Amino acid sequence: MKKKLRLTLGAAALCSALMLAGCASADNDEPTTSEPSAEHDDHGGHGDMEHPTDGGPVPEGMTEAADPEYPIGSEVTLTADHMHGMDGATATIVGAYDTYTYSVDYTPEGGEPVTDHQWVVQEEIEDAGDERLADGAEVVLLADHMEGMAGVTATIASSTDETVYVVDYEADGMTMTNHKWVVESEIEPTS
Repeated sequence: MKKKLRLTLGAAALCSALMLAGCASADNDEPTTSEPSAEHDDHGGHGDMEHPTDGGPVPEGMTEAADPEYPIGSEVTLTADHMHGMDGATATIVGAYDTYTYSVDYTPEGGEPVTDHQWVVQEEIEDAGDERLADGAEVVLLADHMEGMAGVTATIASSTDETVYVVDYEADGMTMTNHKWVVESEIEPTS
């Protein structure tokens, strides 16, 4: 009960601090959402974009990994730095999948260009088929990890066929659930 209360109070304090810091545009008369979100790290030029704290379900048609290095329920340490506070955070594996995973460059609707957004899976690309897509290919994103992402044209910067994971983790007092995606090379066993 105390942990839930601290988490709720922490999330409320974080949201209040973000609003006071001017994250909401003064020119925008629309109400802001009360759903908590976390900021992506400044690498890749998307430090001011918000990411929901619950990543939701994986796309339909995903193939679960038969024998992942880190099975569902494993506690691991993240080495990825996609988001503030992620590098070094303890996480729990909630899904492991076999697919192609891509880093993409794109410009969100009404936003600044984003380079090296990690990650988008094959099933989050329109008409991607079953074959690995080439670096430099232009694709349409179905992913909605970030505001303004779904439906835009992107360029594939790089790809991997490593097992890709969905994780729950806590960073800076914010609990992230169903965070998509972290590839196997961005995970270490917890000591």
